[in-house]
Amino acid sequence: MGSLTQADVCGTPATRLRAENRRTQIGQKPRLSRIAVLVFSALAVAGATSGQGQMRSPTTGGAVVVFRKIFKSSSPEFTEIRVPENGTGSCELRALDEDPNPEALDIGAALRQKIFALAGDLDDFRGISLDVKRRIANLGEKTFRYEKGGEANEVKFNYTINAKASQLLQIFEAIAREQEDFEVLARRMKYDRLGVNEVLVQVDQDVRRQVVAQPERFLPLLEQIAGDSRYLDMARQRARALADFIRSGGK
Repeated sequence: MGSLTQADVCGTPATRLRAENRRTQIGQKPRLSRIAVLVFSALAVAGATSGQGQMRSPTTGGAVVVFRKIFKSSSPEFTEIRVPENGTGSCELRALDEDPNPEALDIGAALRQKIFALAGDLDDFRGISLDVKRRIANLGEKTFRYEKGGEANEVKFNYTINAKASQLLQIFEAIAREQEDFEVLARRMKYDRLGVNEVLVQVDQDVRRQVVAQPERFLPLLEQIAGDSRYLDMARQRARALADFIRSGGK
């Protein structure tokens, strides 16, 4: 996997494409009694607080490594990736004012082992400091967290020069980019076949620049596009070429 720069993380066409996943529900507001308004307001405040960044209670099962990033006015503003020692992980990408909606995420064995090995090298985030001791631009509040047996260790930072932490951050950023690309492509395939080629251009660039964690995850979608005559020929050709590139290991 290649090195990620700050430009890789935000401000790309992929972040703009993902804006189409935002949904707004518009409806007539019913009249509420004063008591109902007070109750509703209290629930809304509690929900907003939960949605904007409270960590879940520590898991009581196997170990879980969690990455969270909060970067207001970026896209997405909120990222949380949970990688369990065993089983399916989850990835959540959204705006801060949106309700939590994590998506299931399959993590390959090799990638999972790498994540837990790096967490181990950082003493499972127990009592460490990662932030640099000088003022730099706000790059988003990042959190590494290790949960096991009802207990949890975590460390927050804006920017770090710790080599192991930087490697772990690179992996999580690549997982987030992969999920973002995957969601946008799947949505275009379902609702806008003519727009699929535009997203494929971005996915192709991200795969070839090695800024997605698991390129092979795209293969089922690429094969579906390549074999479906309802998509534009240029999209089908691009999908075939990218699938061949991924199967060859990037050669």
